[in-house]
Amino acid sequence: MLDLAYPWLLLALPLPLLLKKKPQRNGSALNLPALAKLGSANQAKAEQRNVSHFLLAVIWLLLVISATQPRWLDEPVSLPQPGRELMLAIDLSGSMDIPDMRLEMGNTTRLKAMKVVLGEFIQARQGDRIGLVLFADAAFQQTPLTFDLATVQQFLDDAVIGLVGQRTAIGEAIGLTVKRFNNFETSNKVLILLSDGANNAGDIQPREALQLAKAAGVKIYTVGLGAEQMIQQSLFGQRNINPSQDLDEPLLIELAESTGGRYFRARSPQELREIYQLLDELEPIEREELTFRPQRSLLHYPLALALLCSCFLAVRRINWSGVTKDVR
Repeated sequence: MLDLAYPWLLLALPLPLLLKKKPQRNGSALNLPALAKLGSANQAKAEQRNVSHFLLAVIWLLLVISATQPRWLDEPVSLPQPGRELMLAIDLSGSMDIPDMRLEMGNTTRLKAMKVVLGEFIQARQGDRIGLVLFADAAFQQTPLTFDLATVQQFLDDAVIGLVGQRTAIGEAIGLTVKRFNNFETSNKVLILLSDGANNAGDIQPREALQLAKAAGVKIYTVGLGAEQMIQQSLFGQRNINPSQDLDEPLLIELAESTGGRYFRARSPQELREIYQLLDELEPIEREELTFRPQRSLLHYPLALALLCSCFLAVRRINWSGVTKDVR
């Protein structure tokens, strides 16, 4: 449909009619040769005046229409806004430096493997709002919930062991996440907590934080990270150890199941990658539907016509000036 951005400017159309026409005065009396040419000159002048007035009126009309910014509106297009509110709580305790994860380039630490896989997960979260919490001796918010995934990725890449200590404060990580979620009005509050140990630091115990999460409606998905077998070199040769013996799986299971979430075990980067693929099935929230109506500006059409009419009027006046001189 045709639409005008500023239709009220059409009120300017009658403005030229309000201008008072100055009375014309004859500067001198006509002589006899002028009287002989008066009939034909008056007729030509009248025709010229009528054409000029018509063109001026058309030009004014086109300029006023251009000022209203005419545009063509296409059919409305609905843009549903599905998305998730995800807070990532990442363990930065000293045990995350254990090299029991194997990538293409060989064995690597748990933290580096987690960064690689979690980076892929973040890149696929277009439309989701993600925040980042890091915890060890204490927990702190690295990024708030944001659509700026590049910033979340950058802060995750910058995270290093020892940034906030060497121990594991799971309870504080949950409590801080609940506090941050309370600043947002949303029915979909999801915490993905990744840890490789047991809670041994912080002022808030995990089960106390769990009650806060349940009261706030936060759903917790927990991931236990770490291999179950690792070859260790010693003075007496090689021995097979379990590097994940400190992992508190019962606690992580309780945290997840008590809030309606799930617990996942990631013994390798491949398992961690599969877990994040399963997390794609988290229930989306439906934000307020947005409606977009494509539009095309028609401003150039009346402007082009006004320019053509102006050029035509200028040419006629030049020609008329030449004819008038010849008559004289």
